[in-house]
Amino acid sequence: MLNASEKRTLSETIKDVESRTDAEVVTVLARESDNYLYISTLWAAFLSLLLAPLMQFLPWWLEYQQAFTLQWILFILLAVLFRWRPLTMLLVPKRVKFWRAANLARRQFLENELHSTKDRLGLLIFVSVAEHYVEILADRGLAEHITNENWQEIVENFIREVKKGKTNEAFVHCVQKCGELLEEAAPATVIKDELPNHLVLL
Repeated sequence: MLNASEKRTLSETIKDVESRTDAEVVTVLARESDNYLYISTLWAAFLSLLLAPLMQFLPWWLEYQQAFTLQWILFILLAVLFRWRPLTMLLVPKRVKFWRAANLARRQFLENELHSTKDRLGLLIFVSVAEHYVEILADRGLAEHITNENWQEIVENFIREVKKGKTNEAFVHCVQKCGELLEEAAPATVIKDELPNHLVLL
């Protein structure tokens, strides 16, 4: 999703931001938050079942067993077709996509040990491309000083850039904007680097 040069630029931006704050910043970029196999399969099954009421209109020479076989063929064809990613994402309700992405973001917050930083100053910038989902999760030490409205403004700008295909620029701008808030809320008092600065790719 990002080339080596873009990853290096992002890592350097994170390092620069962390040199001016006691906070720890981790960035995570996921291609998707779920494969949504169960949803595409349910759609295929539902549409295949709709064939049953239409069987009475089938030619008289088409036996029931043959009609049943047609249902199975239709189900298999639709199940394969609905695995095409652009079509899959259209079938998944927006609420479900955001719910899955939000769950993954919280798992990444814990897996990257942002909850165990000194003074609880961990910050996660999470992006899931397929869902067009961006979330910034701040630990308790930062949440006491920076409001959700501040983070939301950064997130909205990020989403606009990601939708334009400017994922790398969006990440860099986001880290820089977060850095401004972090420097004010938790200015650097010690030299530290508890967590990796590189982009985590999923």
